[in-house]
Amino acid sequence: MVWRARIGYFIRKYGLGTAGAIAAIGVLFHEKSKDTNVAYSAKREWGYSHQPSVKWDYNWDRREPENLVKPSKHDKDKDSDTTTNELKTKTSKATRHLLLIRHGQYNMESSDDLGRFLTKLGQEQADITGRRLKDLNLPYTILISSTMTRAKETADIIHKHVPHLSIVRNDLLREGAPIPPEPPSAHWRPEEAQFYKEGARVEAAFRKYFHRADPDQTEDSYEIIVCHANVIRYFVCRALQFPPEGWLRMSLANGSITYLVIRPSGRVHIKNLGESGHMPVDKVTFT
Repeated sequence: MVWRARIGYFIRKYGLGTAGAIAAIGVLFHEKSKDTNVAYSAKREWGYSHQPSVKWDYNWDRREPENLVKPSKHDKDKDSDTTTNELKTKTSKATRHLLLIRHGQYNMESSDDLGRFLTKLGQEQADITGRRLKDLNLPYTILISSTMTRAKETADIIHKHVPHLSIVRNDLLREGAPIPPEPPSAHWRPEEAQFYKEGARVEAAFRKYFHRADPDQTEDSYEIIVCHANVIRYFVCRALQFPPEGWLRMSLANGSITYLVIRPSGRVHIKNLGESGHMPVDKVTFT
């Protein structure tokens, strides 16, 4: 019924044929689809009745401009131009690209972090990933790594391929148990206190590194973050607004690349999840 009414409207008003009316509606829809909320614009345009089970929260990082402008004590005297200018100064303009790298294979015979250094294969994996990052030829802005031995060694090897970057170490990115997984694991059952302690730290790491660009950032940024499988999988669930308890349903190869993009609008999408195609088949491991 909606289609028929719109086609009839264009035929009567502009003297178009049926095909021309449909084409005109298509142009209008295309223009409307440029809105920030594309899906909801489409729903309004075509009369879709579907309601998502969970709507995207655009203020997930608490950086929506409307929430950053403090209300004036004399709000009634505040003209619209002033409000518009304030909103512009709080609006993100650049896109942030986060490339999350899982460390290489490491010695699992030690229970001590210092003894959990990269194996020879793990060193090769880190070198191959470093070459892949170099070949991507992206304008990287920083190299960040966990402070655990295997992550630091991986980052140091990668750094040889992108020597112009500074390396930043952060304890928040250390491996841990982020949240009890669903379904539970039959062979991995940390104590509840471990989730309570480490989960808060991993969540703090997410809030530190996952957010839209600051309003004063004018150029897109490309950040390399070397850390751990549990941390990366939790980050992916949180960033895409999936249930975080599902983090253990994914597997990430050693030296793999997970590529996430955060748009100024607050939208997030994933380009690669655990990409290991740059790794020779005989060097792919998941330890």
